[in-house]
Amino acid sequence: MGEGKLLRRAARGCFFLGILLAILAIGLLAAALLASDGQVFAAARAAILRLQLSNRSSELSAPFSADASPIRFSIPSGTAAGAIAQALADASLIRDTSLFLDYARLEGYTRRFEAGVYFLNQTQSIKQIAEILTDSSKSFILFRTLEGARIEELAEHIDRNSLFGFSGADFLPLVDEGAPIPAEFAAWAGIPPGASLEGFMFPDTYQLPPGISPAGLRDMLLRTFQDRVGNATRDEALAQNLTLHQAVSLASIIEREAVWRDEHPMIASVYRNRLDIGMKLEADPTVQYGIQGARGRWWPQITRADYYDVQSAYNTYLQAGIPPGPIASPSLSAIRAAVHPAESGFYYFRAACDNSHYHNFAITFEEHLANAC
Repeated sequence: MGEGKLLRRAARGCFFLGILLAILAIGLLAAALLASDGQVFAAARAAILRLQLSNRSSELSAPFSADASPIRFSIPSGTAAGAIAQALADASLIRDTSLFLDYARLEGYTRRFEAGVYFLNQTQSIKQIAEILTDSSKSFILFRTLEGARIEELAEHIDRNSLFGFSGADFLPLVDEGAPIPAEFAAWAGIPPGASLEGFMFPDTYQLPPGISPAGLRDMLLRTFQDRVGNATRDEALAQNLTLHQAVSLASIIEREAVWRDEHPMIASVYRNRLDIGMKLEADPTVQYGIQGARGRWWPQITRADYYDVQSAYNTYLQAGIPPGPIASPSLSAIRAAVHPAESGFYYFRAACDNSHYHNFAITFEEHLANAC
């Protein structure tokens, strides 16, 4: 056999051996990939995606805008990552849905997005939003109810807070006159049938769950009232022949009259002294309450003529005794003062002339007139 023929035969042998080795290598690689459960492919894809995103790091960290106004964002149960990305774009929280999804997939967030309600804003970046959407338990509504506010003002405060999923108009029917008051609380507080929950929306700062309902808000405010006021104060009022509802009614007037809390007990003493001798309370805030916002404000300036022109069951210039219900939400300080007033012989008080917002107190009407500015 010639040398050329031997070389050709050797070359063919090497060629077929190479093919055999290549087939064997492919088989081994396929077996390895199967054994790795696709992890090699996933790692390769992740490496490519990470490389692509490294060139867009500034976009991932950039906010949509400088507007920090909170935006209520909900993820219903079972929502796919793509739908979440589109909803974020529709809410003007992200600009690029594909970029959000690529980043979320790379970091494993798409498997961790959690159904719930979140409060986002346009100052947050894609990176921040993706992480936030994995834990709805950190979302809450910060809500402050104010001393001396009536329930209509509370409803307005709800409307000013964009985080609630309901309006003040949804809340009012649950606390206004004729509302279905929880029976156990009504019995504990001595609230008469048909009365409103005015005065019992305890003023405090609350961290509310994002999905809270109007009834849930009412119940939380009532629970806080009962916890903070307690049975001891209620029982002390009852021992003085006052229901807690009456004590809170008196406390609401004290709250509206006083600017400084350290005057609560002394102002309370004036009203308790008047009640003891059958004298009318003659409290200006009850006249304001009786106007019912008809002058464009809940607490308008009033004139002496209003004392007798405002026809209302709450007007203590016309009606004797404690009004039929509270006129606002009193603080715990005012409630305790109504039950434990200072000991004094005073029957009158008026604002001091030094703009301090304190009051001068008097025993007789003549002394009261002498305290005028």
